[in-house]
Amino acid sequence: MTDYYLVAALAILIAMALGVCRALLGPSVFDRILAINLFGTKAVLLVAIFAFFTGRHDLLDISLLYSLLNFVGVIAALRLVERGKFFANNSVIEKGMSIGDEESSDENSIDKQKGDQDA
Repeated sequence: MTDYYLVAALAILIAMALGVCRALLGPSVFDRILAINLFGTKAVLLVAIFAFFTGRHDLLDISLLYSLLNFVGVIAALRLVERGKFFANNSVIEKGMSIGDEESSDENSIDKQKGDQDA
């Protein structure tokens, strides 16, 4: 049975190496983010295999936590690429509005600018 774990771990390590190559050579930033996500997912699988191989099932909690951190990190990186910032600008936070309200306030200011140009 341990041979299966070792073969699976070796296959995951090869996939992780290919993911690192894609992260370094990726033509776009989205390819690189996807490769880093792949690397994180394979690391979770590797920790899970190690947990079953050693009989320490408490390591599964660590792998679940790492998968959550991987997801949050990818979402943060994509948000940074898309918007150029992680958080809402200070004016929205000072007004006590939520992040979803920021988009509606931006649309209202655009509508006001259009109305000013028409007049």
